Amino acid sequence: MGSFKNQHIMSFIEQAYKGENEGWRYLLSFIAILIGWLVLGSLPILIAAVILSPNEGAYQNVLAAISQGKDINANLYLVLMISSFAIGMLALFLAIRWIHQRHIPSLFTSRKKFDWKRLFFAFWVWFLIAISLIALDYYLHPKDYIWNYKPFPFLVLVLISLILLPIQTSFEEVFFRGYLMQGVGILFRNKWLPFIFTSIVFGLLHAANPEVEKLGPIVMIYYIGTGFLFGITTLVDEGLELSLGMHAANNIVAAVLVTSNWTVFQTDALLIDNTEPNLGLEMYLPVFVIYPILLYIFSKKYQWNNWKEKLFGTVRPTTFPPEDKSPFPNQQG
Repeated sequence: MGSFKNQHIMSFIEQAYKGENEGWRYLLSFIAILIGWLVLGSLPILIAAVILSPNEGAYQNVLAAISQGKDINANLYLVLMISSFAIGMLALFLAIRWIHQRHIPSLFTSRKKFDWKRLFFAFWVWFLIAISLIALDYYLHPKDYIWNYKPFPFLVLVLISLILLPIQTSFEEVFFRGYLMQGVGILFRNKWLPFIFTSIVFGLLHAANPEVEKLGPIVMIYYIGTGFLFGITTLVDEGLELSLGMHAANNIVAAVLVTSNWTVFQTDALLIDNTEPNLGLEMYLPVFVIYPILLYIFSKKYQWNNWKEKLFGTVRPTTFPPEDKSPFPNQQG
């Protein structure tokens, strides 16, 4: 064990070396994850769409039910949508454990233990900023909103959002900032390419959202900018904890507080935004003002340093002790 004591501190991307990384393993795992997420994960909502759509499940009605939640209760649709990410997450974990022969926790952090305090700090910072901005806009433009409080559906929505919605956000973070970032990083032996690649692909994943259709491709600045924010926090902080917290807070607020007929979340939220979509200040404020402020807060709290190396440095092939490469964590003290 002595030969491992003097090795350099392993970066987040280099955690991938704790498993097996032949090309065929990535290909097989990627196929398995996509099948779990997009194929098997679509079955629950497909079945519900066929059962609940009128006219004996006419083709166009089924498509509308799948893509928009038409004819499906809003809370049920949210649960069914989340189920696809839950199945995708299961497929990802199985692939990491049995195909890559690797600890699942190494997908999440380079620390010895997952730092829940980091996650909750990021969650509350993002949550407070988001509700403050919504409250301010409501105060300045009350006629833009319709009060939509329905006690029982809202209570169910809150429970779904707090308990299940983090599954969706966690899958996206673990898949993009964990699996893909680490895989691309060890393939090309650098950090800048996986950082840029996963940030852009994460943004493009949201290209099918109704917001993009309404506002045009320019709205991708927000989604790709958010991908870069999460990528920076992952690499500079050496783990997913901060991005997991921010992403969960963002989607919970979006689901619970405000909805509209042109956003991806069609829920029984407290408020309905009845304005026409536009590329106003709220589209650019997060990326160019709030995100830099968040990075400043995190950098001060967690004493970040050596940004250049962490974002653009080299990934070095690393050898781990046998117990660290086992798919089963060492249970001995």
